[in-house]
Amino acid sequence: MPLNFSEFNRSVSAFTSKLTPAADICVGLTILSVVLLSVLGNGLVLVICYRRRKKMVGSELLCVNLAVVDFLCCICFYPLSILSSFNHVWLGENVTCVYYGLGCFIFGLCGMFTITAISVTHYLKTCYSLVYAVWLEGTNLRIACCSIWFVATVWSSFPLFGWGEYVPEPYGLSCTIAWKGYHTSAKDAFYVICSFVCFTLVPVLFIAVSQCLILYKVSRFSNSLSAKGIRNNLRNTEKRLSLMFFCISLGFVIAWAPYAVVSFLFIFHKEGWYMAPEGFVFPALFAKSSHIYNPFIYFYFNKTFQKELRSLLFALWPKLGGNRVGVQVGATGEQVPFPIHIQLQERHCMKMTTLSQDKTQSKIRTKSKSRGRATSSSHHYHGRQVYTCWGSSSKNVSTFLGKKSVKDPLPVSI
Repeated sequence: MPLNFSEFNRSVSAFTSKLTPAADICVGLTILSVVLLSVLGNGLVLVICYRRRKKMVGSELLCVNLAVVDFLCCICFYPLSILSSFNHVWLGENVTCVYYGLGCFIFGLCGMFTITAISVTHYLKTCYSLVYAVWLEGTNLRIACCSIWFVATVWSSFPLFGWGEYVPEPYGLSCTIAWKGYHTSAKDAFYVICSFVCFTLVPVLFIAVSQCLILYKVSRFSNSLSAKGIRNNLRNTEKRLSLMFFCISLGFVIAWAPYAVVSFLFIFHKEGWYMAPEGFVFPALFAKSSHIYNPFIYFYFNKTFQKELRSLLFALWPKLGGNRVGVQVGATGEQVPFPIHIQLQERHCMKMTTLSQDKTQSKIRTKSKSRGRATSSSHHYHGRQVYTCWGSSSKNVSTFLGKKSVKDPLPVSI
C-alpha cells in the first residue's frame, strides 16, 4: 500500500536503496567514472586557462565558469552518492540529503545559466558586434558570472526557509527538490512551477533561439562570401566557433532533457509511485554525463586549446616531443659573431656534441645546391652568411661527425 509522499520521505526507509545490490554497485561505478573523467577534463581546461590567463578574451570567462561548475560539483557532492551506492543506503540521512540537494541544485542552475549566457553572448557577438564590443567584455562578464552564482544560490536556498523541500529521489540514492510538493501547499507549488518555467524552460528557449539564429547568420554569411584567403580563413574560424558553442549547448540540453521530463511528469502524479525506481536512475545518470564532454568539445574544435595542451604535455613529459629544434636569433643591432643559434635535442637523452664552424660550413657547402632547401640551404642575415641544419637522428649524427667522439656536452651550433 503506497505511503503518503511527505510521510514516506521523512521515514527511515526513504533513505534506503530501492535497487538491487548489483544495480547499486553499477550506479556507484558509473558515477565514479563520471567524476574521474570530469575532474581530468575540466582540470586540464582550468590549468590551460590559467597558463594563458593574460591572453584570454572576455567571452572565455564563461567557459571557465562552466568548467569550475563541473569540476566543483564532481568534487564536492558526487563522492557522497558513490559511497551511498556502495553501502546500499543514503549516508547521513536528512542532513546530508539537504546538503547534497542544495549543492547540486545550485550547481545545476549555474550550469544552465552559464550555457544560456554563452549562447546569448555568442549571438550578440555574431549579429551585433558593436554591442558585444561595448557591453560584453571584461568587467561586465565578470559581473555576469557573479550574478549567475548569486541568483542560483538565492533561489536554491528558499527550501531552507519553507518554500519547497529537499528529499530523497524515488530510488533512494540521491536527493533533489520535492517535486511532489506541488500538491502540498501553495508556496511549494509556486516554487516548483517557477523552478521549471523560469529556470528550465525559459533558459532552454533562449539557448535554442540563440543557436538557431547564430547558425542562420553564419550560413548566410558563408554563402555571401566568394573571396579566398584571409576572408575564407575568418569564415572557417567563425564556423568552428559556432559549431563548438552549438555542441556545448545541445549536449547540455540533451543530457538534462530526460531528467527534466521525468521530474515534470512526477509533479502532477498524485500517487506515491508511477514509475519503477530504475526509471529514475537512468535519467539521473544521463544528466550527470553533462560534466564530461565539454572539455572534449573544447579540445576538438578550439585550436588554441590543442596547442596549449601539447605545450603542457611537452613541459611535463619532454620525451613526448621527440627531436626538437630551437632557434635563437640575436637582437637587431647586436654585434654577435653568429646571429642564428640552432640547438638540436635528440630523443632518449642523446649526448649533445659541438662542431667547429669551419668543418660545418665545408660539410654543408658540399651538400647544398639550391637555396630554400630544408637540408642545407644558405641564407643571409645582416650581411652574414649562415647555414641551417637538417633533421638528424643518432645514426646520421655519428656519420656526420666522421665517427669521432666529442666529450664536450655543448649543443650543436651552426
